[in-house]
Amino acid sequence: MQLPELLAPAGTLEKLKIAILYGADAVYLGGEAYGMREKAGNFTLEEMEEGLDFAHERGVKVYVTANIIPHNEDLEGLAEYIKEIDKLGVDGVIVADPGIFAIVKEAAPELEVHISTQANNTNWGSAQFWKSQGAKRIVAARELSLEEIKKIKEKVDIDIEAFVHGAMCISYSGRCLLSNYMNGRDANKGACAHSCRWKYTLMEEKRPGEHYPIYENDRGTFIYNSKDLCMIEYIPELIVAGIDSLKLEGRMKSLHYVATVTNVYRRALDAYAKDPEDYQFKEEWLEELKKISHRNYTTGFYFEKPKGSEQNYDDYGFHRSYDYMGIVRDYLPESQEAVIEVRSKFFQGDVVEIFGPRTDTFSQKLDYIKNEEGEEVPDAPHPHQLITVKVDNPVEEYDLVRREKGDGDE
Repeated sequence: MQLPELLAPAGTLEKLKIAILYGADAVYLGGEAYGMREKAGNFTLEEMEEGLDFAHERGVKVYVTANIIPHNEDLEGLAEYIKEIDKLGVDGVIVADPGIFAIVKEAAPELEVHISTQANNTNWGSAQFWKSQGAKRIVAARELSLEEIKKIKEKVDIDIEAFVHGAMCISYSGRCLLSNYMNGRDANKGACAHSCRWKYTLMEEKRPGEHYPIYENDRGTFIYNSKDLCMIEYIPELIVAGIDSLKLEGRMKSLHYVATVTNVYRRALDAYAKDPEDYQFKEEWLEELKKISHRNYTTGFYFEKPKGSEQNYDDYGFHRSYDYMGIVRDYLPESQEAVIEVRSKFFQGDVVEIFGPRTDTFSQKLDYIKNEEGEEVPDAPHPHQLITVKVDNPVEEYDLVRREKGDGDE
């Protein structure tokens, strides 16, 4: 059967490789300009070429974002940039603005164009319009229900991509003036200050300087702070709605986030493909998604319009029960040891979890830690140093290591 494409974020070259190894069918990334995540690592043309080679060798597609809402000066150099990435062999470009769309079609007529959620794709009429202009795909607005998406698919023969996991923007399809107005950082050009996550109070006109919490809490109130989208429990419903590409948000998220989310949705999709009739959601998938840094989860607009419980009113909302510790670089079968590149400080005696694309999650106590000289050491404090530890199960390169946070951890 034809499964939806699993589309993962690639904020950096390393995250691109991890997303692919952990099961993505396609990745999306930004160049050094024109994309909606200015603070993500983003890609030089040289890095993009390396990422494309890595992806295409494994049958994975690469889409590049050019979905800012541009001002006049932002169009300078765009045609040349599009020609360059087309020459590199990107599989598609994601745009939101009609002007950018027109420039792309002129500069690279054969390049596949996807219409970003920033273009407010909320109805079949706009989908038909973009199809008539030559667009291959639309990215559905997060304000749509599954029934609305299904109706668009029934009326228009166009690919539909929809977000199924990650942060929800409080503004309409991500178009926001709050950040620009309050902080001078244009969210519509990729420089969002995430003003919707800040805490706010109320001040009455005739009582200047007197601030009243809108919702009583000793940490303030966070009235714009949406919970994160999570649709892992509803894979069959997403497929029945006719969605062609399941999109994971998170180009600015960690390597651990990219690996975990991609891996979980990959396993769920593969389980559905294996036996659609008897497919069963596994609670362990949701438990895995709770181990990454996340806000409380919601299904957004997919089943009904939000009624207020989809907001985090009490705090910034992030929960993280595990720390990302490192990445496996080698496995030594003779001694049953793993060589790990450190990302967070290890201690002898730590109990960690190791998981990967083909490695089921298992717990491992670190009876010893050896440094690069083969000496046993009590800890490994330096990022990117290589350590060797005993493991009970075989592991593979690119498996990840994490550790449950203690009560005193931040």
